[in-house]
Amino acid sequence: MSVNFGPHRLVVGAHYGMRDWLSQRVTAVLMALFTVLVLAELVFTKGPIGYAQWAGIFSPQWMKALTFTVILALLYHVWVGMRNIFQDYVHPYGVRFVLDVFAIVWLVSCAGWGIQVLWRL
Repeated sequence: MSVNFGPHRLVVGAHYGMRDWLSQRVTAVLMALFTVLVLAELVFTKGPIGYAQWAGIFSPQWMKALTFTVILALLYHVWVGMRNIFQDYVHPYGVRFVLDVFAIVWLVSCAGWGIQVLWRL
């Protein structure tokens, strides 16, 4: 006889828990470090901050690459959170599917716009 309670319980499902939890933490740390870097750049900029200074922060290739990485991290961070919210609170499969597709299209569009702005500098 199989025991299906306590420490010997048979766990079924997608097993996203630990991977989602870890990805949320890693992407959050990456975004926090990026924010600290940008704030440090702004604090140590002399004079009033205008478009030229702001564009100067993001003009080096390494900063563009880092910003691109942070945009992708933000995209994944938001997707994991939205997917988990939809799975927990939206029970009809059809509605959840429509929300998933809408979220994916919206997030990819926002990331594309952010990348377009970044490379336009």
